[in-house]
Amino acid sequence: MSTNNPLLQDFKFAPFSKIETEHFKPAITEAIQLAKSEIENIASAETEPTFENTIEELEFSGEKLDRVNSIFFNLNSAETNAEIQKIAQEVSPLLSEFRNDIILNEALFKRVKAVYDQKDQLDLTTEQKTLLDKKYKAFSRNGANLPKEKQEELREIDKQLSALSLNFGENVLAETNKFELQITNEEDLDGLPESFKEEAKGVAESRDKEGWIFTLDYPSYIPFMKYAKNRELRKKMAIAFGAKGFHGDELDNQENVLKIAKLRYQRAQLLGFDTHAHFVLQERMAETPEKVDSFLNELLEKAKPAAEKEFAALEKFAKELDNIDRLEKWDSAYYSEKLKQKLFNLDDEKLKPYFKLENVIDGVFTVAGKLYGLQFNETSEVEKYHPDVKTYNVTDENGKDVALFYADFHPRPGKRGGAWMTEYKSQYIKNEKEERPHVSIVCNFTKPTKSEPSLLTFNEVTTLFHEFGHALHGMLANTVYPSLSGPNVYWDFVELPSQVLENWCYEKEALQLFAKHYKTGEAIPMELVEKIKESSNFQEGMQTVRQLSFGMLDLSWHAIDPTDINDVKAHENKAFEPTKLYPDVPENCMSTAFSHIFQGGYSAGYYSYKWAEVLDADAFEYFSEKGIFSKEVADKFKNNILSMGGTEHPMTLYKRFRGKEPQPEALLKRAGLIEK
Repeated sequence: MSTNNPLLQDFKFAPFSKIETEHFKPAITEAIQLAKSEIENIASAETEPTFENTIEELEFSGEKLDRVNSIFFNLNSAETNAEIQKIAQEVSPLLSEFRNDIILNEALFKRVKAVYDQKDQLDLTTEQKTLLDKKYKAFSRNGANLPKEKQEELREIDKQLSALSLNFGENVLAETNKFELQITNEEDLDGLPESFKEEAKGVAESRDKEGWIFTLDYPSYIPFMKYAKNRELRKKMAIAFGAKGFHGDELDNQENVLKIAKLRYQRAQLLGFDTHAHFVLQERMAETPEKVDSFLNELLEKAKPAAEKEFAALEKFAKELDNIDRLEKWDSAYYSEKLKQKLFNLDDEKLKPYFKLENVIDGVFTVAGKLYGLQFNETSEVEKYHPDVKTYNVTDENGKDVALFYADFHPRPGKRGGAWMTEYKSQYIKNEKEERPHVSIVCNFTKPTKSEPSLLTFNEVTTLFHEFGHALHGMLANTVYPSLSGPNVYWDFVELPSQVLENWCYEKEALQLFAKHYKTGEAIPMELVEKIKESSNFQEGMQTVRQLSFGMLDLSWHAIDPTDINDVKAHENKAFEPTKLYPDVPENCMSTAFSHIFQGGYSAGYYSYKWAEVLDADAFEYFSEKGIFSKEVADKFKNNILSMGGTEHPMTLYKRFRGKEPQPEALLKRAGLIEK
């Protein structure tokens, strides 16, 4: 083993300060070889296959590779550059090949199958039964039962898919970084808050340019669309944002979208499934595309009338205010914000002073402390990959180590947009020694300026709580096996811990803990809290229809045979037809930048957000009944959901927590779409 490569040495925490970019490829290549020899030892063993010498050995093989991969791919998302992206393109096919080497290893599958076939005679725990089932399915669902030539075909498809999705993501990031709106006439800034103008000025200065610069990063794009009075400039921004990967140039993603959809379909067919969605949903709570389709349509039926009413009210308001004859997509955020201010006398600029980033972090820590007895202490002893990153030791009420927590909050050129939770190391128990997880959340929040700290919009506050909910799922994991630990659950269950935590942002009892004016220290006035609560259902019909449209677009690519699709935009327009409110923008295409489904893991799974909302509304109803800081309910949630990971079927865990199956009525009531 290379002794001078820090990634191949033993380390407790990711050794960021010692890692050079050139260490990654040799480390991954060598870690693959090491994992291969571990796999070979399991496959060629002459002893009778048992759960311990086959399934457990397989579960714990490739530990070094997992650690190296987590560091590399997390950096490729949060702190990337051209070199790292090039390495990603080079190592992804190697990793895809390696995964297929395992799945298509005949001798190994024979041993796994031998254990699986005698599972009813074995004395296994519930978690062990789940692991055995998962390992067997990893082979059977990915080609182990196919004849040789079909297996080779599968390998080729996987290699291509791996490269295509990486290329898709790189194009989206490059498009985001490429665009800037430079404004030199101050009149064009009319409507924009002072703090936001100051930030844009800072961006221009950092680029040695005159005036103010606005970008497609969320903290720049969203406030611009919400407050800029100049309609033409809003149009320019909206079209740039919606046209990512849709310019017919070297960063165009249309070909990638078509190839990915068609290859996924071919792969599913090879494996005996009707479509990619049938393949994916077999291992989800929803089970079938038909069930997802009826779930989405049932919600659409309830939400569409409300959305149309809200849209008509917004159009009427824009007409009265500015004589706008036809509401376009670039008018949506601007007039919605104006209408919200009129109806509730509430806008983000009033709220932001109460949501200083550091106070919100303390708030989410306090909420986690009250619910689950966790304590967070910032530490400088752990290496970081960027100076913006904060690191915390997490302990329980007895001072016992629970997790290491990384938090990375602000946008920068090498960081992809959005917000996500990830891990550098899973929780597991091996040889009676418990390994605690290293968990990270990455966001893109407004940066501090020369005159103000980082003040969050209310939407950013809920995003922080959301990602922290995922982090709690990782931190409080308490399982034996890493692949069943924390957020390693069915995809339509994974959003429950994150979405349920957002509810605390709307509760007076929680807000009083942290929403304090950054200058005066005054607690957020109760009338503002009431207005936050009142306005939480504002345009809920339109928001719901928007989310459903994304789920339907996802299914339109993955629940059919896409072979004959050759026009991405035309296909997308057809998928959006049932949910359409705004006129189409010919220059824009969502699919070409829909990273969730073409780069992330949400293909045939975007419905999961709404699915999990049903779970979270139902779960929070339980908290509300008993008190939002009820120890009894929090313990039940921790012991049955957060700590159990993927050790049992999610519905079994949910019913154990709640005493019954979730009811969609709780969501529809909360959204104001049916009477309470």
